[in-house]
Amino acid sequence: LYGFVNMLQKVVREKKPDYLAVIFDAKEKTFRHEMYTEYKANRSAPPEELVPQFPYFEPLVQSFNIVSLKKPGFEADDIIGTLAKQGESSGFAVTIVSGDKDMMQLISPNVCMLDTMKNKTFGIDGVIEKFGVPPEKVIEAMALIGDSSDNIPGVKGIGPKNAADLIKRFD
Repeated sequence: LYGFVNMLQKVVREKKPDYLAVIFDAKEKTFRHEMYTEYKANRSAPPEELVPQFPYFEPLVQSFNIVSLKKPGFEADDIIGTLAKQGESSGFAVTIVSGDKDMMQLISPNVCMLDTMKNKTFGIDGVIEKFGVPPEKVIEAMALIGDSSDNIPGVKGIGPKNAADLIKRFD
């Protein structure tokens, strides 16, 4: 909770957002689990000392008068992506605060991603540097590479460099 509050306050203090929402995962399984039963099956349990803190995150956000959102059947990422695209189409400059590389597919001229753990902001060039492809091809790259954190196997023997080469060659 302490680390989360520090990160939240730093974002508010340094970025001075006009609008802000904190998005949480709902407890229920998502549509992805129905599509692929092994989705996130390899995830280990959260650290023991973190579990008792879970009930306090949302009330803490609300105590700062910040909107918190979650929706059963959807991951926080789905809601973040929806809000980012809606904000972008409404003409807003959007900053996604996350360290999740999946979010990089949303980066555009008007959407960036701030990884507070690395204190780094990613734009289109940062995505190309990381994946070797632009944001609109991150999905293809991740499908080829796989994603161990989500238990997505990918294609055996294909890493980031080969994935980028294949995508450049075959689109």
